[in-house]
Amino acid sequence: MNKRQADTIAEQIEERIFDGSFAHGDRLDEVRLAEQFGVSRTPIREAIQRLALSGLVELIPRRGAFVRQPGPVELIEMFEVMAELEAVCGRLAARRISDAALTELAEANRKCQQAVAQKDADSYYLENEHFHRIIYEQSGNGFLAQEAAKLHKRLQPFRRLQLRFRGRMAQSMAEHESIVQALRSGEAERAANVLRDHVAVQGEKFHQLMANLKNTPG
Repeated sequence: MNKRQADTIAEQIEERIFDGSFAHGDRLDEVRLAEQFGVSRTPIREAIQRLALSGLVELIPRRGAFVRQPGPVELIEMFEVMAELEAVCGRLAARRISDAALTELAEANRKCQQAVAQKDADSYYLENEHFHRIIYEQSGNGFLAQEAAKLHKRLQPFRRLQLRFRGRMAQSMAEHESIVQALRSGEAERAANVLRDHVAVQGEKFHQLMANLKNTPG
């Protein structure tokens, strides 16, 4: 099975959830989706499993897969925890990061900058994900890195959606530069603070995110 095919299908189903084509509570029919995408049921099943990991789909035994969009409180709680996990990773990484990892971060940033120039939010997100995972690993704490990566994966569709807001990619890129500077200079608290602010969804950013989620339960 082509894993990339399943990823692409998952992203397209995400789009349909976000634009309201699939509403909260809708059942995702594997047979119908396989027909629509012109594939077998295997990549559809894999795509649904991926969406279940992010919380956008709920799997109910003997009933099937159903669209589930988190409400405002749940979503902001998850982002609050993500921001704090990233802050701890940044604080520890500032003390422990290797020269090789700093070079890898710089390369990820270079590719992010290319995506900004091309206005390619999806490519930017892929490099952005790599950027953050380097920091998790460089925290030197395996359990922390695992938990941060797990929540990052669950919030993946929402973090990617944010990048489509006007000016957000360029802002994110500037924040990346500040993060790398803090890590390179070993400023632990500064690294923690810039990472926390980079991830936190507050004020206008949160209102924009919620406005783009159709049929969100109250």
